[in-house]
Amino acid sequence: MLRGITLFFDRMVQRFLPDAFLFAIILTLVVFGLGIFFTGSSPGQMVQFWGDGFWDLLEFAMQMSLIVVTGYILANTPLVKNALSKISTLAKTPGQAILLVTFVAGIACLINYGFGLVAGALLAVHVARRVPNVDYRLLMASAYSGFILWHGGFSGSIPLTIATEDHFLADTIGTIPITETLFSGMNIFIIVTLLLSLPLLNLWLLKSSGDLSKNNLDLLKEDKAEQQKTPATAYLTPAERLENSKIISMLIGVLGLVFIVYHFARNGFDLNINIVNFIFLFLGILFHQTPRRFLNSVNDGVKNAGGIIIQFPFYAGIMGMMVASGLSEQMSNWFISISTEFTFPVLAFISAGIVNFFVPSGGGQWAVQAPIMIPAAMDLGVSTAKTSMAVAWGDAWTNMIQPFWALPLLAIAGLKVRDIMGFCVIILFWSFIPISIALLFFN
Repeated sequence: MLRGITLFFDRMVQRFLPDAFLFAIILTLVVFGLGIFFTGSSPGQMVQFWGDGFWDLLEFAMQMSLIVVTGYILANTPLVKNALSKISTLAKTPGQAILLVTFVAGIACLINYGFGLVAGALLAVHVARRVPNVDYRLLMASAYSGFILWHGGFSGSIPLTIATEDHFLADTIGTIPITETLFSGMNIFIIVTLLLSLPLLNLWLLKSSGDLSKNNLDLLKEDKAEQQKTPATAYLTPAERLENSKIISMLIGVLGLVFIVYHFARNGFDLNINIVNFIFLFLGILFHQTPRRFLNSVNDGVKNAGGIIIQFPFYAGIMGMMVASGLSEQMSNWFISISTEFTFPVLAFISAGIVNFFVPSGGGQWAVQAPIMIPAAMDLGVSTAKTSMAVAWGDAWTNMIQPFWALPLLAIAGLKVRDIMGFCVIILFWSFIPISIALLFFN
């Protein structure tokens, strides 16, 4: 039965799912039409809403792009790559390969989602070299499945935002520490359940996938470009000596580490988006040892972030249409209208999953939904911390079938979004169960 379901979704995705950029354009046109039909906005007004919102997420786009780039930089340091290579030796069979990649990718995404996406993909490549008969598409889908955990981890933008002083809802809900969100019993239950069950689910998919296997033999070859050596010092110009100086990297790296220590000493465990980027950036500088190696990694990382960079304005435009036309408010209010104190967290989660199709950015989605969901939660007597995490998990949940954040992983894998999404649909269905249970029965 599972084989038939997997084959069905894989066939549908292969035939009908467009490239991620085209997906953003299609969503733009869909929201444009929905805004006219459901809100009474004129076509001219919808165009205005779209254009006015197009550049509204530039600061956040920069933060998110840096998370992907700095995560790539750190994951590509010799220290981390050697660790990934050693970890890959634990897999001897295709089943072990799937289990290993899923679990490690999940842990990495809990630490930082940009790092997790890249580290998971790189580990999958290392593992595929050692176990060449593994289903390569499912292996990469397994690496991506760990991404569903990100918004419950240390780089989750919603819990980090509301834990930051002077966030845009501070006057309404105050500052909510991560002890009430990331370290709540509800969140820990979801994380532990998914972390243990997703590897088993992907193993089940492996046994059911049959002839869905597709290896990318080019990517399974050792990357010779990674074996760059520092040029012989006798032939270096003064400028090249600086570019290959370990002392320069050490000095600026230590300066960064000093600030990191100072930040936590002064602010406690304040793990916001900017400090996460700062940590990954300066660890990358230190671990790459020389500015030249660091800059080579930066160049590669920026290529992987290219799809995100160019799509963010389109999703900002979509968000502009949804907010200014009142479409997002109508959508959220409909879910609120059918909610009770008991069902509200789950319905908030589902509504966030739907909105995530159109605004695949945790911070951007929070800006859209928080002004609607938080007052409703307060009226119903539902915890604002729990409501915030319901929206966060909704955002993470439908990323399994929204191709936006798969772009860095797919760039490393050499695959198209349609190659993995058939498997991800099954992951989406399963993950709904433990998340809903936690939202219903945990305080």
